[in-house]
Amino acid sequence: MNIHEFQGKQLLERYGIPKPDGIVAKTPQEASAAFEKLGGSLAVVKAQIHAGGRGKGTIKSNPEQHGVELVRSAADAARVAEALIGNELVTIQTGPEGQTVKQVLVEAGCDIARELYLGIVVDRGEKKPVLMVSTEGGMDIEKVAEETPEKIYKQGFLPADGLAAADAKVLAGKLGLEGASVDAAVTFMQSICKLFVELDCSLAEINPLVVTGSGDIMALDAKVNFDDNALFRHKDVLEFRDTSEENPNELRAGEAGLSYVQLEGNIGCLVNGAGLAMSTMDLVNLHGGHPSNFLDVGGGANKDQVTEAFRILLGDKNVKAVLVNIFGGIMQCTTIANAVLAAYKEVGFNVPLVVRLEGTEVEEGRKILAESGVDIITAEGLTDAAKKVVAAAG
Repeated sequence: MNIHEFQGKQLLERYGIPKPDGIVAKTPQEASAAFEKLGGSLAVVKAQIHAGGRGKGTIKSNPEQHGVELVRSAADAARVAEALIGNELVTIQTGPEGQTVKQVLVEAGCDIARELYLGIVVDRGEKKPVLMVSTEGGMDIEKVAEETPEKIYKQGFLPADGLAAADAKVLAGKLGLEGASVDAAVTFMQSICKLFVELDCSLAEINPLVVTGSGDIMALDAKVNFDDNALFRHKDVLEFRDTSEENPNELRAGEAGLSYVQLEGNIGCLVNGAGLAMSTMDLVNLHGGHPSNFLDVGGGANKDQVTEAFRILLGDKNVKAVLVNIFGGIMQCTTIANAVLAAYKEVGFNVPLVVRLEGTEVEEGRKILAESGVDIITAEGLTDAAKKVVAAAG
């Protein structure tokens, strides 16, 4: 689950992590009042959407307007808010269609001396969380990793122990921090590592992490993502969920207990098992096709869930053909066959359908499809299925 920057900063505040004062505004008038309340001569108005690259991003209907802008008056804050709210912001992460800005964060200006980077992820190779820091704050960390990987410093830590002060002090030294800034950085790093573990995060990223003119350490941005499987332990965090920022198909699939990820191709894939789904998408790509989604119905899906999966696939206007690739272990091929026919009766098939069945009750499943009278392209083996669906999609 993703949350907005202002929500992430509320969590930082809970853990005593320094960040600028800020007020959320949903109208230009609220943005103007927020500037006045903050009381300074400088503020920044920041679009709040679930996507990175907002500062470089631009409003679709007004390319001169960026998603983050410095303002020096209440009237200026209102002007920028009006240009952002209700309009689509296009960034490197939203795609060309952009994402509608529904609110902005008006944040007090900050005396920035240096910009650094800090991020925490789970390193599956190390089997523990890893804290990463870099002197290249404000830049895309992927670009830094590709071009100057030596500028990224890493330190793993055990969740039960947290980040050791000695390890944090070493990282502070590598960032070139001195004096009181070292102690501030150590406290900051230990606190955000604690937040990461206690809230079951999958990502905690501060970019930029700034050193102020007085040597303080402060989070100028906050991107915090959570492990969906642990949200039952964090009802307060779950309240931050903004479903209007989520893909409607992914949201619908989640409510049905399905795993679905929207992609950019035109071949719908209905598969049981994440490994089989990845293999299916790889073979579709290998033979010149492009999957429109990752949809895993799992090993124990019932007919209603599989029928809903078809509704989602067939409701996607970009889908030109659908590949059903099922290996019946726990899942029975007859369940899939009956679900295919149920979906046909309910929503109809407006695109070619290729079906490959193997495993439990496979002969019975194939017989159900063959005797149905429905126009279905059957396949023998995964390669045959991939070739046929690519051809069917044109």
